[in-house]
Amino acid sequence: MELKRVVVTGLGALTPVGNTVSEYWNGLTNGVSGAAPITRFDASKFKTQFACEVKGYEAENYFERKEARKMDPFTQFAMVVADEAVKDARLIEDNVDLDRIGVIWGSGIGGLRTFQEECVNFANGGGIPRFNPFFIPKMIADISAGHISIKYGFRGPNFVTVSACASATNALIDSFNYIRLGMADVVVSGGSEAAVTEAGIGGFNALKALSERNDSPETASRPFDKDRDGFVLGEGAGAIILEEYEHAKRRGAKIYAEIIGGGMSADAHHITAPHPEGLGAFNVMKNALRDANIKPEDVDYINVHGTSTPLGDVGEVKAIQRVFGDHAYNMNISSTKSMTGHLLGAAGAIESIASILAIQNNVIPPTINHFNDDEAFDPRLNLTFNKAQEREVKIALSNTFGFGGHNTSVVFRQLND
Repeated sequence: MELKRVVVTGLGALTPVGNTVSEYWNGLTNGVSGAAPITRFDASKFKTQFACEVKGYEAENYFERKEARKMDPFTQFAMVVADEAVKDARLIEDNVDLDRIGVIWGSGIGGLRTFQEECVNFANGGGIPRFNPFFIPKMIADISAGHISIKYGFRGPNFVTVSACASATNALIDSFNYIRLGMADVVVSGGSEAAVTEAGIGGFNALKALSERNDSPETASRPFDKDRDGFVLGEGAGAIILEEYEHAKRRGAKIYAEIIGGGMSADAHHITAPHPEGLGAFNVMKNALRDANIKPEDVDYINVHGTSTPLGDVGEVKAIQRVFGDHAYNMNISSTKSMTGHLLGAAGAIESIASILAIQNNVIPPTINHFNDDEAFDPRLNLTFNKAQEREVKIALSNTFGFGGHNTSVVFRQLND
């Protein structure tokens, strides 16, 4: 069976450094930090008092009040970016077959704020079970894909992947496979997360996973820096329209890039800690390159998982050097989490968008907040510190890894037809 080609025809973004795709890209290329003191709640008693929140977001600017009350913020974010992407791809105005359009989304946690609020209300009510009738539909992770399909009438494959921080990239890989196997013409894919809550911050603090640099939030996310002390929690969403190539050509769609491969693997090591030698990261990149049918030396840019944790950054770089050998010194490598923070299940979506736009614009977004070299990293590697760099980008790879040892990599290529 001949596999179909799959391209990117629409993008949508709502991030801590910009609330549209153009604003997001401008924030990345200018090295803007999205980290600041938390505004969602009083964080003064928490070990970490800052996060990368979406700025200036008001639900009433996008939804009717009654409609917004039925959706957790993670679903609202999904709807906002899906709308931008659907309009960007001209899906509705081109009158495509709605039975052949799917929605495959990703979220690592789902409606955490809704779950927290309902449990607190129950406890404060003396144990009397007076729950909001929308409690369950607001909380469950799959509801985001459901809302998107209902709004537009998309009747193709519809589900949500949950694999912690790898969720959105798993969704992209599933979408890619459904299209190239002929099971859909178009899939609205991506991920959303809204975990900047008391439970989110407190839970990750208990794991000792978050940076506690409260005196300088804007410099707290510092991947590969000697003084990195944990990740910065982020929120937001990203949407990517994947489409069968011939279908896109027939309707004259704008094509950003081609998706040519995806890889998955497991660390099989620890529930939260990455494999110290990056074994799962090594396997997933090898699997992605094999699926894309390209050689390591074909890759120009890697948008790394790069969370700014002491162990994670080291393991990923070890894996890159093992996969790419001497070519690792010819590539650009960067972590956009230095600016956006870690969007958990949505990370793979916005970082894939960054990789696609790097191909479109021949610009590598930087790894900001580098102050002190760490001898654990080979100085010959180009980790794109502090300032964006111009270079031709024909092929870009994006890594996302998650608690539980889930690893995903996806490969994008400049359309060369």
